[in-house]
Amino acid sequence: MKLVTFENAARQSRIGALVGDHQIVDLHTACALYLRDVESEAIFYRMADALVPSEMRALFRGGDTSLEAARKALDYVAHLAAGGAEVAGPRGEMLLHSLSNIRLKAPIIPKKFFHTAGNFREHHEEATKAGFSHPVMPWIVFFQNTDAIIGHDEPVIYPEHLTQELDYELELAVVLKKAGKHFTPEEASSYIGGYVIFNDITARDIQRREMKSGVFSFCKGIDTFCPLGPWIVTADEIPDAHNLAMELRVNGESRQRSHSSKMSVKIPEILSHYSPMGYSAGDVVSTGTVSGVAAFSGDPKAWYLKPGDVMECEIEKIGVLRNPVISWEKAYGQKPAAAQETVK
Repeated sequence: MKLVTFENAARQSRIGALVGDHQIVDLHTACALYLRDVESEAIFYRMADALVPSEMRALFRGGDTSLEAARKALDYVAHLAAGGAEVAGPRGEMLLHSLSNIRLKAPIIPKKFFHTAGNFREHHEEATKAGFSHPVMPWIVFFQNTDAIIGHDEPVIYPEHLTQELDYELELAVVLKKAGKHFTPEEASSYIGGYVIFNDITARDIQRREMKSGVFSFCKGIDTFCPLGPWIVTADEIPDAHNLAMELRVNGESRQRSHSSKMSVKIPEILSHYSPMGYSAGDVVSTGTVSGVAAFSGDPKAWYLKPGDVMECEIEKIGVLRNPVISWEKAYGQKPAAAQETVK
C-alpha cells in the first residue's frame, strides 16, 4: 500500500491509500464499509475506529492487525470501483478522492525522528575532498525537529536572514510499525512498517559553525527544512530496500544520483543500533544521504538552493517528493526582522 495523509474538501485531515495513479481511498471509511458489508459487523464504525483510525501514527500503533485491516478495506473498495459501481461510505460519505481535489500532507508526524549521518561512504568522501570542516565519519545519530516536517508540494521557506548556503540531501527513511527496544539486526525486519522519501534540507554555513563543537542540529531543524513524503510504501511492496535507485533533481537537472545498495551500514544494523533509545510505533529513521550535494560540488554557490527552485526527490518503488523553495517575504508578506534591521 501507498499510505497518505490528506486534507479533504472539508479541510479534515484523513489517512488514505493510493489506488492507481490518481485516486485516494479514505481508509477509515473504507474499513467501516468492509466491516458492514463483508464481516456483517453491527458496530462497524466503532470497530473501524479501533482497527483503522484516521491518523497515521495511530494506524501504525495497531501494527500488523491494523495494516491488514487497512489492506482488506482498500482491496474491497478497489474491487467495487473496478466493477463500475458507485462507491460511498456507510453514511454516504465520499470514499474515493481524486488527487487533484485533495491536499497531500506529510504522511506521518512521528514522535521521534532518528537521523543518520555519514552512512554513504561516497558522501563522506566528497566532503573530505571539498575540505568541509570536521567531516562526519560513518556513522552517527541525532534527532530531527519534527515540527519542521512538511509534505509533498509544500514550500521550503528560505530564511535568508539566517543562511546563504541552502542545500538538499536525498534520503531513504524507514517507518517503524511497532514499539520496541534492545533488539538485534536479525529481529529488525519485524519492526519495519514501510519506507518514505526524506529531503534533509541543510544550511551549510550554519552547519560549519555548529560542527566546530562536533554537533549539528539547528542547521537542519529550521522550520520547513524537513520535507517527507509523498506517501509511505508498506514494507511488503519493497522486499529489498537496499536495491533502490535514488535521484534528486533541481529544476529538472540531476544533482544526486546513486543507489541504496551503497549504504555503509545496512538498515537492520541501523535500527538495532538505535534501539536502546526505544522506538514508538510510527517513529521514522533516516539512513543517510548520497553524493552530489551542492556544498561538495565544483561550484557550490551556483548549486545552492534559491527561491524559485523546485526540488524533486525520487526513489525507485516509492515515487517522487516535490518541493518548491520560496522566499521568506513571499511566505510571510514581509522581510524577516533581521533583514528589516539591516535595511534601517
